[in-house]
Amino acid sequence: MALSTSQYSSFSSRVIIVAVAVLVVFTGTSSADQLYEGFYSKSCPNVFGTVKSVVHKAISKERRIGASLLRLFFHDCFVNGCDGSVLLDDTSSVTGEKTAGPNKGSLRGFEVVDKIKSAAEKECPGVVSCADILAIASRDSVVILGGPNWDVKLGRRDSKTASLSAANSGLPPPSSSLSNLIKRYRDLGLSAKDLVALSGGHTIGQARCISFRDHIYNDTDIDSSFAKIRQRKCPRQTGSGDDELAPLDLQTPTAFDNSYFKNLVNRKGLLHSDQQLYDGGSTDSLVETYSTDAEAFSCDFVTAMIKMGDIEPLTGSKGEIRNNCRKIN
Repeated sequence: MALSTSQYSSFSSRVIIVAVAVLVVFTGTSSADQLYEGFYSKSCPNVFGTVKSVVHKAISKERRIGASLLRLFFHDCFVNGCDGSVLLDDTSSVTGEKTAGPNKGSLRGFEVVDKIKSAAEKECPGVVSCADILAIASRDSVVILGGPNWDVKLGRRDSKTASLSAANSGLPPPSSSLSNLIKRYRDLGLSAKDLVALSGGHTIGQARCISFRDHIYNDTDIDSSFAKIRQRKCPRQTGSGDDELAPLDLQTPTAFDNSYFKNLVNRKGLLHSDQQLYDGGSTDSLVETYSTDAEAFSCDFVTAMIKMGDIEPLTGSKGEIRNNCRKIN
């Protein structure tokens, strides 16, 4: 049956609308949807064992390195997504992120990543990305130090560039207020619950005096005896003892547990930004819950880690698989 001019016009409009709708659905698929645990099941089936072996040896030598690997993944994902950009060294053509304020002198674990990459290259050359290595190594570090396990989604590719300015502006400083922390996390698609849960990663690791000096000398939301203990190795004068270290978790600094939250309830958070999570604000109740319910913390931490790992990954034909995590191919 032939269509009249008006019928044909109406029909054509409907076809166009449907076509556009399909196009929107297709192009609206997130890159994170392309990540899945079995990404290397055929191309590099032993990737998980390869990574874990190196991480386990590194933590056996120095338990603190587990916290450093977890922090590397965080600092990578918060700057233009989880793309391995944090690993790049400076070159004549690329200025890396290692010298950014939040990273310089404090990021560690690059040599461990190099060893993992070397092992992966021997196992399956040119297959496993540095971005995925960070994701697996951070999970393994948490598990080895007594924390929860989870399925790591894979399929990220490595960036061909880095951004010093984004690293300087995108990583929340230890002086951050609660509102600033919530906003930064929300900008990346992470909730206030994710913020508190991920902050629980500070149950392991150490911080430098320069990052907590203001808190132990100038803030009032801190236990006075705890402040005095920290002041012993962290002089008030800027430039003196800046690199002196203190554990982020006073009770069990090398065990992944919920002691960090117990510390916050007792006003013994080492960083200003830590104690902001429990200082009469909207996240107090979450901190209290995690301080008494380790299982709730573990569950929410896993959820938040998976969400963080989904931030703007490079997939498909974007980026590359670096041969050396420190430089672009």
